[in-house]
Amino acid sequence: MRAAGYSFRIMKNFFTSMLGALVALVVFSFCAFLLFAVVLGAIVSLGARKKAGAGAIETGSYLVFDLSTNINDAPPGLDLSMLGPDRKETLQLRAVTRALRAAAHDDRIAGVLLTGSFDPEGLGSGYGALREVRNALGEFRRAHKPVKAYLNLADTRDYYVASVANEVTLDPNGMIFMPGLAFEEMFFAGAAEKYGVDFQVTRVGKYKSYVEPYTRTDMSPENREETQRLLDDLWGSLLADVGSGRKLKRENIQATVDTEGLIQPDAARKAGLVDQVAYRDQVVDALKAETGRKDSAESFKQVSLADYIRSFRDPGERNFGKEIAIVYAEGDIVDGDGQWGEVGGGTFAREFRKLREDDGIKAVVLRVNSPGGSATAAEAIEREISLTNRVKPVIVSMGSYAASGGYMIAADSDRIFAESTTITGSIGVFGIQFDVQKLLGGFGVTFDRVKTGKFADAMTISRPKTPEELAVLQRVVDWTYGQFIAEVAAGRKMTREKVEEIAQGRVWSGEEARKIGLVDTMGGLDQAVAYAAGKVGLAGGFRVVEYPEKKSLADQIGELLGKIMPGSARAPAAGIAGRVETRIEAELAHLSAFNDPVGVYARLPLDLAVR
Repeated sequence: MRAAGYSFRIMKNFFTSMLGALVALVVFSFCAFLLFAVVLGAIVSLGARKKAGAGAIETGSYLVFDLSTNINDAPPGLDLSMLGPDRKETLQLRAVTRALRAAAHDDRIAGVLLTGSFDPEGLGSGYGALREVRNALGEFRRAHKPVKAYLNLADTRDYYVASVANEVTLDPNGMIFMPGLAFEEMFFAGAAEKYGVDFQVTRVGKYKSYVEPYTRTDMSPENREETQRLLDDLWGSLLADVGSGRKLKRENIQATVDTEGLIQPDAARKAGLVDQVAYRDQVVDALKAETGRKDSAESFKQVSLADYIRSFRDPGERNFGKEIAIVYAEGDIVDGDGQWGEVGGGTFAREFRKLREDDGIKAVVLRVNSPGGSATAAEAIEREISLTNRVKPVIVSMGSYAASGGYMIAADSDRIFAESTTITGSIGVFGIQFDVQKLLGGFGVTFDRVKTGKFADAMTISRPKTPEELAVLQRVVDWTYGQFIAEVAAGRKMTREKVEEIAQGRVWSGEEARKIGLVDTMGGLDQAVAYAAGKVGLAGGFRVVEYPEKKSLADQIGELLGKIMPGSARAPAAGIAGRVETRIEAELAHLSAFNDPVGVYARLPLDLAVR
């Protein structure tokens, strides 16, 4: 019996090993096939892009700008668009604006057609970026070329950009959903108390309200005050731009918005928000006639904006051996090197040291689209930027967000540009500590410890902080805030008292920030680059280099495998349940970026997902 059992174990181990080998072989084969498919897709995609290159664009074509994209500041990382026509494409803001300006003087391009609806993701397609897109479309229109928009179900972002068009068409079954801006915050304090999780907070700045979702069940008066003021400023800027584009009074637009809510086609036309109501096929037929294909079975002459971006070379940026570097600080600021889509303190500090020592780089433009994050990381980056600015000018261009740590890294620069819709300021600091003693205690989990110093275990999450420990953490927060104030005062050449007056963690719109001295000039990334070129005498010609550089194919394949391998991702539930699940996951995901070594953060006091 013992021999039989031994034989059975041998057979069992043999079959287990064989099964494991087969599984490994299947996984390897799948990865090899996937790698082959990706490489083949890339080759086919490159071939298709060459085919749709400069020589393939017919004279009289319309540039079709499909808004169903996510517009980021930094060069895109993983481009999944090559794997299928239905993939959402990510476009880089500067590539979009440069292409639109080039198309304005391209004899092959007769006009622009806007269609689709924005699909924002992360910090992409924010109102600061969209204002730059809108301004580029305005320049195209001023070149005496038409901009036309066909809308179906348009939200505020879509209509804001489309309102610059010469002709706006709304589908008979469509509508404009532009009810105004709103901010809704989710609070976890009640749930935390119910399940035995405790949050202990240290902060400076009465408006520094980022921690409120973990300590309150509603908005504080200060939080409500600053958020209302910010939304009013942003909405006023949007209405001003829309009114200018449509030749409408702001009060008339507001009246329509408040009366209709969901603005249906007839109401939109009567209010002057659209020029006509027509079906897609009618718009296409009109464009066919305009581009010389009235009786053709083909559609109108066209080239997609994405293909046009890939095909054209901007003659304004020739290689003269002198360069201006654009550094994109987009995402949460985190300690260490960070991941793609994050601003790693170590990575960006090293990058600025390299740029400072590179004699070929004559000026640096820092593009900030960040709500902040780790105070330690932000201070490390700020120091390197300050040192670089002493050697060569560092010009800051603020995107949709440049707040808290995002403002800290911008303060000590030569000049700061922002859009009126930029969210900035938030000069304040907070610390947040977690305690799961009650939660784990309910499952019978206990902790015990030995230590050699009074504060040796102060950073544990297994118990609440003592009053003395909280006092230590508060001193660190106060000191960090003092450093923040001093850095802004020195960089902006203000008195400490003046900075403290406008700080307190308060958030400002770009226009308000200019009035109080936190911003120098209204303008976008192109204006910042032009200013930098003029500052160092390169207005006649220069080359732009961008950091971080686009990922290599090997890095992209690795990221792709991580995204689509079985078990690597779980699809959210559908319908309302899915929306709730996605919202909660998004709210809690921010905690994963909380990696400051001392638990102190300079971050936007609220996650302003403005819709």
